[in-house]
Amino acid sequence: MKVSKLVGLRFKEKPADCVIDSHALMVRGGYIKYVGNGIYSEFPTLKKITSKIEAIIRKEMNAIDGQEVLFPVVMPADLWEESGRYESVGSELVRLRDRNDSKLVLGMTHEEAAVQLVREYGQSYNKYPFMIYQFQRKFRDEARPRAGLIRVREFTMKDAYSFHTSQEDLEKYYDVCYHAYNRIFEKCGIPEVVTVASDSGMMGGNVSHEYMLLTPVGEDSIVLCTSCDYRANMEAAENKVTNESKGNLEELQCVETPNCKTIDEVCAFLKSGVKSSCKAVVYQKNADDSFVVAFVRGDYEVNETKLRNLVGEDIHPAEITADDPLVAGYIGPYGISDQVTVYCDISLKGIDSMVAGANKEGYHYTGLNLERDLGEVAYYDISKVQEGSTCPCCGKPTITIKRGIEVGNIFQLGTKYTKSMHMQYTDENGELQTPIMGCYGIGVGRMAASICEAHHDEYGPIWPISIAPWEVEICCLRVDDEETKAVADNLYKDLLNADVDVLYDDRHERPGAMFSDADLIGAPIRVVVSPRNLKESAVEITTRDKSVKEMVPVTEALEFVKNLRAEMFAAIEAKVEPYK
Repeated sequence: MKVSKLVGLRFKEKPADCVIDSHALMVRGGYIKYVGNGIYSEFPTLKKITSKIEAIIRKEMNAIDGQEVLFPVVMPADLWEESGRYESVGSELVRLRDRNDSKLVLGMTHEEAAVQLVREYGQSYNKYPFMIYQFQRKFRDEARPRAGLIRVREFTMKDAYSFHTSQEDLEKYYDVCYHAYNRIFEKCGIPEVVTVASDSGMMGGNVSHEYMLLTPVGEDSIVLCTSCDYRANMEAAENKVTNESKGNLEELQCVETPNCKTIDEVCAFLKSGVKSSCKAVVYQKNADDSFVVAFVRGDYEVNETKLRNLVGEDIHPAEITADDPLVAGYIGPYGISDQVTVYCDISLKGIDSMVAGANKEGYHYTGLNLERDLGEVAYYDISKVQEGSTCPCCGKPTITIKRGIEVGNIFQLGTKYTKSMHMQYTDENGELQTPIMGCYGIGVGRMAASICEAHHDEYGPIWPISIAPWEVEICCLRVDDEETKAVADNLYKDLLNADVDVLYDDRHERPGAMFSDADLIGAPIRVVVSPRNLKESAVEITTRDKSVKEMVPVTEALEFVKNLRAEMFAAIEAKVEPYK
């Protein structure tokens, strides 16, 4: 490809609406074009990157006996009604009707389509196990698209679905996919991706993992232990809290706390510590607006995902009016209305005497002891883990919290979809059984943006050679000079004949502008051909990461580039775990 023919503009100024570097660089570098909220078109530069990522993924999926298929983007609603998700999934799922008034959905995920495709095929036990996968555009009506391709509404996803006759077989294949995903990220040049235990959310299933690329701009909080291998998404991280008993049982007293509705206000007024206070966080069930009150220690926050899983249905932050059985700002577990559902967090267990709302305007209790004053109390893990918390794995207070971008996920779905959609097979004994599913996803565009976020400098992306849009870029600094152009032209032809993915900047452009564009394109190897270099019968060869800068004789340039390219690929392969 010649830059003079490359579709897409590159420019110096950072767009005002880009909040993270990868978004700004992809706009500036001619990778993406904004179409609508959370919707982008891909220029050829990005399409080459995503195509290379897809090729790596496809090779790994085929290596573990995956078979590529293609599901429709638009599906009849009755498939989702079969699974029960047509009503249970929120407004992220786009629902529409065709000219015949038939209900349709836009695919945001394809579990239903996968089951519908193979439920006739998989009627006998001897067809199992098998795995199918696809690359497909999907649409998820995100409430808050952000950060360019990191969180969008329309995106390309590789999703795979495996089918099994036993939980043991699913777990065995799940491990195979786990390692295949490791190889994918390593081959794409991001071996720093870590796996974390996660919440299955609307996907269902009991076991799931996310692949997270750690970066300060990540939207997910990752809980890590510095003393062992424990890793989990904040939504799924187990909170271990131990309150040391001080043996200071106090008398329960109802005291006036005028105009004190927040924990900070109450603790300041009573001159008490926030760690001996009880905070009420109130929600309502989406189905009937009944109240759910979560009580946590004053310095903790409620983990809404944990609470939602405990409640067993969707919830939303409550709006409390004067007619409701709760008194906003003064809610406590002692004497609370029996019209509400109450959950006490484990962070409250073992506190001898605490401050809590008295369920009466302008009053709080002091000296509240849950076991003494409420009798038998059930404690639940519904709070967020904090920095320095106790690790649930090794028991040491060595929990740290980092940010990350989810670049992949895997789920053990179980029979959630096959059972609801009546997929069955006949086993060896002639009995009807329900197959068990696994699900494995990677967002291709998000992965490209995440790699850019992890590997860039102030000038542009530093693409790993395995997924770079071009492996080599030739910069011809004087196309109007006959000798310079001839050397650049010949090297371009030689690299093409050597099957090297090469970009040739053949424009009559100033060196500064040419180099700026080259930085934004991010080819790992750059060859500069100029009259000054040719006076020494040489070309300048550099790497985008600044690790190599050599003056190489023209006659040796081809071999030098080929060897350097091979070394870069070898460095990536050296970090790839071998097949078992």
